[in-house]
Amino acid sequence: MRLGLVIDMDTCVGCHACAVACKQWNSSGTLGPLTDYMPYGEDPAGVAFNRIRSYEVGEYPHNKTVNFPMSCMHCDTAECVTVCPTGASYKREEDGIVLVDQDKCMGCNLCAWACPYGARELDEDSGTMKKCTLCVDRIYDEALPPEERQPACVLTCPTHARFFGDFDDPDSKVSRLVRDRGGQQSLPELGYNTVNHYLPPRNKARAEQAEAPAMGLQERLKQWVSKTVTR
Repeated sequence: MRLGLVIDMDTCVGCHACAVACKQWNSSGTLGPLTDYMPYGEDPAGVAFNRIRSYEVGEYPHNKTVNFPMSCMHCDTAECVTVCPTGASYKREEDGIVLVDQDKCMGCNLCAWACPYGARELDEDSGTMKKCTLCVDRIYDEALPPEERQPACVLTCPTHARFFGDFDDPDSKVSRLVRDRGGQQSLPELGYNTVNHYLPPRNKARAEQAEAPAMGLQERLKQWVSKTVTR
């Protein structure tokens, strides 16, 4: 079993709901409280597992904002595990989730330097490294209904851009999405074989855009007024 996430970059709107839900759920999860530094000061910061990068692609007027959520990729060949001198970073054999044993971590930062995805953060209060756990304390909680045994980020996404499942199961939702939509790994050239995949944005047919007549400002205003009056 290889558990992980599929993120649809075509429907992610960059609302940060996943990051907020992740922070909220993991404030008292398996890794303990996630520290905030000066949360009400001029320069607030803190430990977070999920961050969203936004990029502008294409040329106006055919440009588009693409949002790229990033967290631990739970690599098959996890370099963070390889470099850890105490064995604190490890990959579970039963489900492929990469975790950090807080009792063994000495906060040396080697794993953070080895991770090309910036998925690890040193908690300055505890002096240990923390990272996404795929909400391991939630997905195996039999006290929850089966439909709620998913990572907090997946459950809270308002556009349903995030999916969770077993990549070793060819009939799972995540496997089908990757297969049907051409899901891609991040930085595959590094050879880490990330479990998490991204579904690329769909591009509008340039032919249709080229055939559509250019609409000036006056025409746009007339169209808007016409729609407003007829409502």
